[in-house]
Amino acid sequence: MANLRKHELIGLRVEVVDATDPSQEHVRGRVVDETRNMLVVDVQGEEKRIPKHGSRFRFDVPGGFEVDGDEIRFRPEDRVKKAR
Repeated sequence: MANLRKHELIGLRVEVVDATDPSQEHVRGRVVDETRNMLVVDVQGEEKRIPKHGSRFRFDVPGGFEVDGDEIRFRPEDRVKKAR
C-alpha cells in the first residue's frame, strides 16, 4: 500500500500505539467509521471513538504502517480525494 494516508481506512485492523488518553493506548480492533477528527474502532463488539489528534495508529497491512492521527485529520472523502 503506497500511501495509507490516502487510502480508505474503514475495514482495516488498527492498534492505537500512542494517545493523549492513556486508557486508549493499545486499543486494537477494526475501523468501522471515520470522521474528520475521529476513528471509530470496533473492539470485540464495542465501538470506541479514538480522536485522531494526539494519537498514533498502526494499521495491519502488509509490512505494517504507522501514522500520526494529525496526518490523516481530514474528512475521509477529502483525504481520499488527495490521492488523485
